[in-house]
Amino acid sequence: MNHKIMIKFTFFILWAAGISWASGCTEASKKQQQQNPKKDPVNIVLEKLNKKTSDLQSYQSQIEYKYLQPLLESESLRKGVLYYTRSGGKSALNINFNTLKQDDEKEQKNFEQYIVLDGADLTYPDYEFKGIWLVHLDYQIKEIKYYQLAEPNDPNESTDVFDLASKKLPMLGFSKIEDLKKQFEVNLVEPQKTESEEFIQVHLRVKPNSIYKDDYTSIDFWIDKKLGLPAKIIAVKSEPEPPYGDIEEIKFLNPKVNKDIDKKVFELKIPNGFGAPEILPLESKK
Repeated sequence: MNHKIMIKFTFFILWAAGISWASGCTEASKKQQQQNPKKDPVNIVLEKLNKKTSDLQSYQSQIEYKYLQPLLESESLRKGVLYYTRSGGKSALNINFNTLKQDDEKEQKNFEQYIVLDGADLTYPDYEFKGIWLVHLDYQIKEIKYYQLAEPNDPNESTDVFDLASKKLPMLGFSKIEDLKKQFEVNLVEPQKTESEEFIQVHLRVKPNSIYKDDYTSIDFWIDKKLGLPAKIIAVKSEPEPPYGDIEEIKFLNPKVNKDIDKKVFELKIPNGFGAPEILPLESKK
């Protein structure tokens, strides 16, 4: 029904039923709108995302991590595989990078691994790991570092590794979003005509008092409408000073959701030839 027909139809109803009926109908309509206010589109998107991530038991995808330095006109691209699992109140994350491409150079093999685990699953002579830890293995220089991300049973910290990993990598689209608005100004970005309609873009502007204020100025992530999970994340770092902040871009390709993943994927094995690890508990940072 086009606009002109709609106008004619409206006037016909007003004429047939009388002005008093129309007035009453308007008041009833206003009352109904007050009783059923429209939800904020941002909240609708975040609620759907929160529901999807809450139901996530396992996740596997190819991952591309690009780091751009506009001031130096330089960029690096790492490719690998990401694994995530959650069961029985425990979760684990493993990111294996296999290749590295620096600027215009050829892509080369370059092994680097990030594993986030419960300390109970880690062992090292004369050391007891407690809480949640990030383990970083650099195979080029044969170096291993342990970073404690959360104390055991800390009521102020989430125990999910995606939440904790976001402290090192901008993966907020996967983490819980209950306090997202406390840390960021959240807006939806209208897609351009030339852009695909398969994604929803969410823009996060870091608030002055945010825990991320020293790391990022803004973060954008694109939600795959069909899958309901982030497909790409772009974060602008606070250093160097704007507008030259370094940029982190993460893409998740060919995802597999809630499919079986071999538990051996999350077992930490230190290769021969690595030096003694550097262990960095939270108290050392304080």
